[in-house]
Amino acid sequence: MVTGAEVRVGLLPAANQLAKVPAVQMCDGPVRTGTGSGEERPMTVARLHHRPEHDSVAPACSRTCHTPGIVRTGVAFSGGLPPADIVECVKLAEELGYESAWVAEGHGGDQFAILGACAVATRRILLGTAISSVFVRSAPTIGMAAATVDHLSRGRFILGLGSSHRVQVEPEHGIPFVQPTARLRDTIGIVRALLADGVVSYRGETVTIERFDLWFPPRRPSIPLYVAALFPRMLEIAGELSQGVLLTWPTHKAIARAIEHLAIGARQAGREPSEVDVASLIPCAVADTAAAARDLMRPAVGLYAGFFPRYNRLLAETGFGDAVHAIKAAYDRGGREAAAKVVPDELIDAVALAGTPDTCRERLAAYRRAGLALPIVSPRVSGADAKKTAMAAIRACAP
Repeated sequence: MVTGAEVRVGLLPAANQLAKVPAVQMCDGPVRTGTGSGEERPMTVARLHHRPEHDSVAPACSRTCHTPGIVRTGVAFSGGLPPADIVECVKLAEELGYESAWVAEGHGGDQFAILGACAVATRRILLGTAISSVFVRSAPTIGMAAATVDHLSRGRFILGLGSSHRVQVEPEHGIPFVQPTARLRDTIGIVRALLADGVVSYRGETVTIERFDLWFPPRRPSIPLYVAALFPRMLEIAGELSQGVLLTWPTHKAIARAIEHLAIGARQAGREPSEVDVASLIPCAVADTAAAARDLMRPAVGLYAGFFPRYNRLLAETGFGDAVHAIKAAYDRGGREAAAKVVPDELIDAVALAGTPDTCRERLAAYRRAGLALPIVSPRVSGADAKKTAMAAIRACAP
């Protein structure tokens, strides 16, 4: 039973990487464990002596590797396209040199199924979830899905995790939204243990797993794990736990705040802040004129500011308190259409890529100068021309 005190590791990282994982002691002698296929395989056992300051430290072996000097750009999809069109867009992104492609969880199709299809249709591009909710799937199911896509992609998968939102989790899934931070920590612990050995028993603050085993060996003993975070507390947890943070609707000020609090969390966990990747989804709309692009983006800003309390707070803290108050009031009165009508141009320009191709590229460069290591272009599309519009944004923002 894993409680943060003991982890059984089957497929070990390289020795120089293992040395960076704190408080690991190797045990003599092989242990044999089943694979679920009737066969047994040798397994080495590693025990992590229980030290509170080390319980949540991210394993060094699961960091993503980046080539210095290469312009890093990702692309993300959060709805508006059928699954097959997302696959075609990811293939285009790979051809154009994008580093990674990410799929949201919500109403736009099962993210792991879509990423599995992308995995077999591509060869180089990294594939991630942005994000997978720790509430709407069980922790072992998340771990198994991650291991599956990692196999199909030959080791190109990144697991993005987050708590999602009370306004979605409870009414849409019938699941109480309680102790989100503790549930995130438990989910990360379960997923990492399951990937390390193919079997996990775990007792945490919010989740207890008697035993869950995979009936196939994971391709890698650890997968890069990114955490969605917007505010100081969760940013510091991301710095402690993860290989990267996933922001969204970012201003330059928000990026600076994220870097500051990620560093605090990393140092508290005995890590270097440079070990934590800083990534952000940036909603994108490309058109022939700035006015047309802003009009394409306005409904998305209206929905996020009007419906989601967390995003309302985030956008208010960027300096647009009066604007988001008006958007919320309009949404409560008349829904999405009413909210979209009161979204100001200045707010769109501060948190999104909305403009001509040249304008969007200039703003991407400005985000990089502000400290954003991985901007993730997130086309906001709908209607009959959604695929065409998404591909135009992917081409416009290509590295």
